[in-house]
Amino acid sequence: MEIIKVIVAGPRGKMGRAALNMIAGSDNLQLAACLDRKFGGHRVLDLEDMPTLDALIYEDPAVCFSEVDADVLIDLTTPEVGYKHTKLALEHHIRPVIGTTGFTEEQLTELTRMSEEKRLGGVIAPNFAVGAVLMMQFSKWAAKHFPNVEIIERHHDQKLDAPSGTAYKTAELIREEREPRQQGHPDEKETLQGARGADKDGIKIHSVRLPGLVAHQEVVFGGTGETLTIRHDSINRESFMTGVKLSVETVMGMDVLAYGLENILE
Repeated sequence: MEIIKVIVAGPRGKMGRAALNMIAGSDNLQLAACLDRKFGGHRVLDLEDMPTLDALIYEDPAVCFSEVDADVLIDLTTPEVGYKHTKLALEHHIRPVIGTTGFTEEQLTELTRMSEEKRLGGVIAPNFAVGAVLMMQFSKWAAKHFPNVEIIERHHDQKLDAPSGTAYKTAELIREEREPRQQGHPDEKETLQGARGADKDGIKIHSVRLPGLVAHQEVVFGGTGETLTIRHDSINRESFMTGVKLSVETVMGMDVLAYGLENILE
């Protein structure tokens, strides 16, 4: 069995901790190091409430990528940090698996170009939950028959970007099957700015941020005398780890960057 050596960025976050637990329970993954803005020089097992994994923590990603023998970077941080980590990882011939949303189209284009030049695989996924990917694909299919659609996404109140990467990706997929169109009454007027949500080619996107939520999205289609709702709920962060592990294993045989988990699902 081939052992895949992994660096995890953001180990103290909720997603990062779930990734460490996933690695600890895997037969074919090994934690090589962690990247964190604090606790450089400590080992993971020295920190409170962390898995007993004997891997060094680095604060400087360039030093980490230069000193550590690793195959894959799992980054579950923020868009700004994740973008920098992804570039550095590719430069050091480490395959990126990125669960950070909020990259711009220009950043994605640049990272894709770097991946192609180095013939190094990677995955950037707005959502690693397999059910969420199916929800997006089902929505794309439904848009062929129901062009009037709105997206409502709900996340915990510590999420930094709005709309979510999943909502944005869903709208992009729907756009492939639906011509831009105005929805609602042509004379509609917001008496409170933002009441109708964000607008992407006429698709309204609404973001809800509340404590107690994890990650939830429903795509609501309207037709003559009927509606169709496609919904996905992540009840806990372990729901994302199946996709993370699949991505780590799959990028070992890839030579391009894939945007979206659907690109590696059979």
